[in-house]
Amino acid sequence: MIRRPALYGLLFAASVAISFAAILIRLAQEAPVLTIAAWRLSLATLALAPFTLRRGSLGRLGRTDLLLSLASGVFLALHFVFWIASLRETSVSSSVVLFATNPLFVGLGSVVLLKERLTPPLLLAIGFSVLGGCLIGWGDVRAGGRALVGDLLALGAAVAFAAYLLVGRRVRQRAPLENYTFVSYGAAAVLLVVACLATQAPLGGFSGKTYLFLVLLALGPQLVGHTTFNWTLRYLPASTVSILVLGEPIGSTVLAYLFLGEGISVLKGIGAAIILAGITMSLRAEGGTHERGT
Repeated sequence: MIRRPALYGLLFAASVAISFAAILIRLAQEAPVLTIAAWRLSLATLALAPFTLRRGSLGRLGRTDLLLSLASGVFLALHFVFWIASLRETSVSSSVVLFATNPLFVGLGSVVLLKERLTPPLLLAIGFSVLGGCLIGWGDVRAGGRALVGDLLALGAAVAFAAYLLVGRRVRQRAPLENYTFVSYGAAAVLLVVACLATQAPLGGFSGKTYLFLVLLALGPQLVGHTTFNWTLRYLPASTVSILVLGEPIGSTVLAYLFLGEGISVLKGIGAAIILAGITMSLRAEGGTHERGT
């Protein structure tokens, strides 16, 4: 059994990695929405291919888990399309933090689909997380216009990501990490490349800097960030992982301030503090459950 400090340390590193996603997407804005998502998942799949195919372990993925992994890829593709599109319409902080409502959807899905019990502390943590996300996004709701469209897209990304985590939680209880991620990322990559071809979104012809940002997006946020969270789904409930992912909005907000010059309002600062409180409560709740052996 993996030790809790090591587990939380890896989760912190994953949160830092995915915090750079919004910044890299903004810097690669020369490429269309679908193209960025297609490059991110295609490069990640190619990076995983030697490890998965060399071991010849892909056949160990049962028919049910294979179908679920493919479904996970569909939800992952939808998540990226909605989220990357939202970054074109609203601020980085509002986009990533409205995405922070995903624990609410994961919590409901965990009870209905996975039959997992949500403890009162975890429910309170989910409530804090959603409240923090709403506070940060409230400024854009008042502003209306295109910012509101971006916020709605971010909310759609949250729903798709919740489905992605719920499916991943079920598969990872039985299937090896490399099998699940290779099929899930691969399915998403194929769908996104087909979508690019169907909509005539260019897959090339960009500047060297844009290609660099696309490669970094695949290596850091996807391979280090997403894959680590997929790994933890074997050890932690999907509802807990969804709350821990919320380190991204805070990191992205700070990075957007440092690299893009996006301001941090008092309301967004309060929202970030509330999200941090939710993350802390979820870690304590999960740790207490582990100590009691329940």
